[in-house]
Amino acid sequence: MSSISEAGVVAAVDKELFIGGKWVPAANGKTFPVLDPSTGEALCEVADASPADGVSALDAAVAAQADWATVAPRERGEILRRAYELLIKRADELALLMTLEMGKPLAESKGEITYAAEFFRWFAEEAVRIDGGFAVAPNGTGRFLVTKQPVGPCLLITPWNFPMAMGTRKIGPAVAAGCTMVIKPAAQTPLSMLALAAILAEAGLPEGVLNVLTTSDSGGVMEPLIRDGRARKLSFTGSTGVGRKLLEQCADKVLRTSMELGGNAPFLVFEDADLDAAVEGAMTAKMRNIGEACTAANRFYVQRGIVDEFSRRLTQRMEALPMGRGTEEGVVVGPLIDEAAVEKVSGLVADATERGARVLTGGSTVDGPGNFYQATVLTDVPKEARLASEEIFGPVAPITAFDTEDEAIAAANDTEFGLVSYVYTSDLKRALRVSERLEAGMIGLNQGLVSNPAAPFGGIKQSGLGREGGTVGIDEFLETKYIAVAL
Repeated sequence: MSSISEAGVVAAVDKELFIGGKWVPAANGKTFPVLDPSTGEALCEVADASPADGVSALDAAVAAQADWATVAPRERGEILRRAYELLIKRADELALLMTLEMGKPLAESKGEITYAAEFFRWFAEEAVRIDGGFAVAPNGTGRFLVTKQPVGPCLLITPWNFPMAMGTRKIGPAVAAGCTMVIKPAAQTPLSMLALAAILAEAGLPEGVLNVLTTSDSGGVMEPLIRDGRARKLSFTGSTGVGRKLLEQCADKVLRTSMELGGNAPFLVFEDADLDAAVEGAMTAKMRNIGEACTAANRFYVQRGIVDEFSRRLTQRMEALPMGRGTEEGVVVGPLIDEAAVEKVSGLVADATERGARVLTGGSTVDGPGNFYQATVLTDVPKEARLASEEIFGPVAPITAFDTEDEAIAAANDTEFGLVSYVYTSDLKRALRVSERLEAGMIGLNQGLVSNPAAPFGGIKQSGLGREGGTVGIDEFLETKYIAVAL
């Protein structure tokens, strides 16, 4: 671990707005606090952007767009490559910064920095692979020329749970495609994005290409920019409820949209599964990021013949997890992001137990400072329980038994969400059959982690629109132009 102190890593971050390549205070001079979720104490104050600051940021993005679009794809890729190398070089400091503002254990924060950097490396390579087409018209009298061009200025909104990776997953393809950006990180975790902006500037990103707005008034700052008409795309990661509102706002100017929204991931374990692997996968799918992930396993459906043994093993693993401040050595379960998150998880567990669910371990908050909730396993969870339909976003694993394959699939699909589903089975035919029938944009087949920069990430139904990452991720930031050529 770097010798830099907690105070030092926070002090090293610029805390003003990043507009037009310069660090500037909010126009009204206001700031807001960034809290340590493990103690509730303020780490620092950052600039609190107003709607006027938002317009200034969009002005800068619009002014930079034409020149940035003409920069050679190789140079755009080299900027991303340099940023990738800087992220890897400073991983220890950036991980500590993330743990302080978000709460996840240092090991997970370090893993996120590596994951975030990989988006820059991936899209550095994709920048030079933007292609088009040439064809003879069917009647032979002309030619079809197809090219791809940057969408234009983009509005990007990122969540607090993966404050670095959700930024690079949007910024990477936007830079590779030749788009300028205004990005607004979550108010709970602005420091990681501010540090990322400084790294991109150091890597050679031209002034005005990336503009960062930190604000406590997300709607008040971003809605005018959406309705302005000069931005041509919105990419959002967050809750489905907020996503719906943003889609309504985008309709006015017909903005291109990418929406990575909520999840309610089912985790199916069949009797023929490798039980050791299933429990290990369950721990990964449930406890990554303290359960605060849209890909987190939200509902465990286990075939009746093995449900007791699976529950016993999962309970044993969950109750052994060390809890504490993310900076402490060996900690696996850090604090939730804020008091509201703790209240939500507590309410969901209380509702389930009132409806007949049994608590095998955990099930309560922790006395003392910080937003801590115990790693929890529930069994005999009825389908009427709220946590069967609502995203938990916390360290709670609800288990329900099933008898038949059809029953499991029906239960898994009985949700408005469709981001990811997990399946454990040793039967190849069943694996393919179930994977094809599950209504989800991603399937974890005998594995509890699906996220990969080289793979398309996204969901169906009310889990979102579009895909991030993979070979298709850059297409979200490109427009296809067809040129009819007469002979």
